[in-house]
Formats: sequence, C-alpha cells, structure tokens
Amino acid sequence: MISAIFIGIIVGFFSGFLGVGGGTILVPILLFLGFSFKEAVGISITQMMLSSIYGSFLNYKKGLLKIKSGISLAIGGALGASLSGIILKILPTKILGAIFLSVVLIAIIRFFITVKEEEFEPPIDNKKLFFIGFFVGIISASIGVGGAILITPILVGFLKYKLKTTVSLSLFFVTFSSTSAFISQSIAGHINYLEGFTIGLASLIGTYFGTKAYHKINPKIHKKILLTWYILVFFATMYKLYF
Repeated sequence: MISAIFIGIIVGFFSGFLGVGGGTILVPILLFLGFSFKEAVGISITQMMLSSIYGSFLNYKKGLLKIKSGISLAIGGALGASLSGIILKILPTKILGAIFLSVVLIAIIRFFITVKEEEFEPPIDNKKLFFIGFFVGIISASIGVGGAILITPILVGFLKYKLKTTVSLSLFFVTFSSTSAFISQSIAGHINYLEGFTIGLASLIGTYFGTKAYHKINPKIHKKILLTWYILVFFATMYKLYF
C-alpha cells in the first residue's frame, strides 16, 4: 500500500507536469512490478481518470483551458474509449504492447523531430477535433494511456496549435476518454479497484505540484523533458514485453 501511494504521487506529478493522463508513466512501472499488461491497463485507466479531472480543474483555474475549444475533442474521445473493453477482450497482450510502442514512437518522431511551433495559432476546428478524439480514444484506452501521447503530436504537428494550448486540451481530453474507458473496462471486469484507486487518489497530490511546475517552466525546456521521457518509456516497455 505504501508503494502504491508513492507510485501514485510520482505518476501524478509527471501527469500534471507533462500534460498526460499518466498511462505512459504508470504502465511501464506496473509491468516492472510484475503486473500483466491488461492488469496494468486497468489500474492505469483508474489513475488517469482521477488525475486528469483534477489537473484539468487546475488548468481551468489558471486560465489555460478553454472548455468550449476542447469539448468536441473530449466527447469524441469518450465515445471511442467506450469500445476499449471489447478490444481488450479480443486482442492478445503482444499486439496491444506493439500498438503501445508504435504510439510512443510516432509521438517521438512527429512531435519532437519534425515539428516547429507556429507563431500564429489557427482557429479551433470542432469537426476535426471530434474525429481525432474518437479514433485516438479507441486506440489509447485499449493500451492503457489517456491519449495525450497521440493528441499532442497531432494537434501540434498537423493542426499547428501551440504547445501550451495543446497540453491543456490533451489533459481535458483524457478526463473524458479515461472516464469512459473506466466504465467500459469495469463492465468487462478488467479493473483492479484497490490498487487503481489507491494510486489514483495518491496521484492527486503529485498532480497539484506537477501542474504548478508546468505553469512556470519554459516551453523549450518542457519539450526536451517530454522527449527524454518518451524515449525512456519506449525502450523500457519494449524490454519488458519482448525480452
């Protein structure tokens, strides 16, 4: 229980600081602790639901989250994530792990290597955001991540939104997709409630301090930290699943 609380605080900090739901952090940690991939996904979904709701609330209070801009993205994500319970039953662990690694690799290549932030931000396109949210929701909830790891490079790389806007929208998206996934996977019997809620509630402490740190850090430094983290996640997960 003490380990779960400690893990929750650490995951919560990076969730708020990096603008992600926490799945890319928590899933590799749980795999190394001996949980199966599907068990790790269920615990991760629970933690993401709690920390993303709280993190989005903090971003809203700070004025970084415009709910009208993110609602279509979030609703699309919730609808897509609602299918995750079915997908987890159908696909084996090796395939889910391969999808997870592919998502991380795409994020590294598209977001950090080929993309430069535009000076002027284009207007919000709600139709595009809805369909992006729907397909990312299907994929992300099925592999135990909130979707920010995909949403962020898509919004920055293809729609040319600024990083500060994107991080807040991504975390807001995670609140809807993770809640929908939690309901779906609860029905399917994939949620370990004790570990999930222990880690999730503890993560709220870390989320508070992580969000505060994110508000203060220089965007260029923030980007380099994100790159370093995604590379570590990629190799650690690949090692655990396939070696």
